[in-house]
Amino acid sequence: MTDKQPYIGRFAPSPTGPLHLGSLYTALASYLDAKSHQGQWSLRIDDLDTPRNLSGAADYILSTLDAFGLHWDGGVTYQSDCIAFYEAELARLINTQIIYPCACSRKTLATDGECYCINKQIDLTVPHAYRVKTDQSLIQFVDQIQGLVSISMAEQADFILKRKDQILAYQFAVVVDDHIKGVNHVVRGCDLLDSTPKQIYLQKLLGFALPVYMHVPVIKDAHGFKLSKQTLAEGVNLKDSQKIIFKLLGLLWQSPPKELYNAPVLELLEWAVQHWNPSALKHRQSIVQG
Repeated sequence: MTDKQPYIGRFAPSPTGPLHLGSLYTALASYLDAKSHQGQWSLRIDDLDTPRNLSGAADYILSTLDAFGLHWDGGVTYQSDCIAFYEAELARLINTQIIYPCACSRKTLATDGECYCINKQIDLTVPHAYRVKTDQSLIQFVDQIQGLVSISMAEQADFILKRKDQILAYQFAVVVDDHIKGVNHVVRGCDLLDSTPKQIYLQKLLGFALPVYMHVPVIKDAHGFKLSKQTLAEGVNLKDSQKIIFKLLGLLWQSPPKELYNAPVLELLEWAVQHWNPSALKHRQSIVQG
């Protein structure tokens, strides 16, 4: 990406429940980075993993972002509306023989530690996934907070692009999504840092431009667990939007002045956009919630 291109960022929650403090923290960081660059901040609902989706969760996420003043640009994109794009790119990779069908069970992979399907003729009438072949390439990128990240793809197993249940994998779908929307800045949690080399690998295979990445620290509780739906993190209280935004700015190490503690949300956000300083988070992968 060149400096002449307009900044296009995004926030991409999954509709598996309400936004908790950790996910709102990431949304705020993504919003501030986009707006501080006079950029676009788009919203995508990652709803491909249908067994995990909760009815009404997507609408509640939209209401939550709106209540906290995090207004997105343009319409909302839903992954479930873009399946034809994913399938077209998957077919392109199949034609290049860089991906292959795999009928291995989880038990086989867990026991043997490798997939045997790469050199076998698979009966395509039985349930099968699609895996991408990895090579010896070294994936390097400079994250705007975490610094230089370097991973050899030789250390990565051939990973799945489409599951046996016919659901397209996260790693593949988000790469196509970002390309379709022209996203050139990705701000997300450090828990996804390990996914980025795989996504860059796919971007290079598909001939897509590489975004600029920024992985913000994840919030942990007093016991050292990341706030997540799996650890039963509660949804944020929409009635406490001012206090929560002020708290999140502190967790982002932005040091909001005390006189803004009772300021309206939009005033807090205006201050935060003008003073956004992600370098305060340099090399931090987690923040303990006070």
